[in-house]
Amino acid sequence: MANETTSTSISELYTEIIQEAIFTFQETSVMRPLVTTYNITGQGKQVAVPIFPTVAASAVAEGSDLANTEVNPTEKTITASEVGVMTTLTDLARESSSRPIAQDIGKVFGEAIAKKVDTDLAGLFASFATGNDLGAAGTELTADLLLKAESTLRALNVPRPYHAVFHPKAVFNLKKTLTQAGYAGTATALSSVGENVYGSGFVGNIFGIDVYENANISIDSDGDCVGGVFHPISLGLAMKMDFRLETQRDASLRATEIVGTMTYGQDVVKDNYGCQVTVDATL
Repeated sequence: MANETTSTSISELYTEIIQEAIFTFQETSVMRPLVTTYNITGQGKQVAVPIFPTVAASAVAEGSDLANTEVNPTEKTITASEVGVMTTLTDLARESSSRPIAQDIGKVFGEAIAKKVDTDLAGLFASFATGNDLGAAGTELTADLLLKAESTLRALNVPRPYHAVFHPKAVFNLKKTLTQAGYAGTATALSSVGENVYGSGFVGNIFGIDVYENANISIDSDGDCVGGVFHPISLGLAMKMDFRLETQRDASLRATEIVGTMTYGQDVVKDNYGCQVTVDATL
């Protein structure tokens, strides 16, 4: 009985897993804070988001009846589904490892779930309104291209804030030009944005757009990627169950199953509130 696994030893191990996994998820996810989250905990697995149309007012003559204006909202339904990852940690592996194996498992699980969320959300950029397409295959990301996106959204009366998310390899050219004397060749001094890039390595805010880098954006076989400039309401994340770790003891195997799961759904809610920007992602 000396080798019997006790509840005390298990609780210590799994506390380490939960702490590390949640920490990793929060530090790794880029897209989640930038979109609109709909909490459907304790409800069904779907959320319906009503989208009201834009209506116009017109001048009327005194004493004249106003004509009826139909206000007929459309609806966007987002369905949540599960994603997960599992491993089986044997007693011998746990006891023989020279590393804190519980923390390592937590790190791997947290990064896996975070990457899945980011990949799913960033994959929606290509579904923004067709009229909002900018850039093209082989086009470098420049400040001018971001300004075109800002102007496109402003012309559609899209309110701020605006976020831009691109692969780090796509942002390379933007950083390179910003750290030259005048990113458009019209100034002789380095811009304040360029100074920020020199000092921190981050673009930060340009033209009122917060610029983020996300390595979870896919690059196609030609070396191009699709980034996005968007308002948070353009993309919806239906959160049914946030990141969770569960354990189950398998006594006959002398091991414990460790399962990480999350239940969510994602979709474009307002397709004209974002611009898809196709740019080169080769260095």
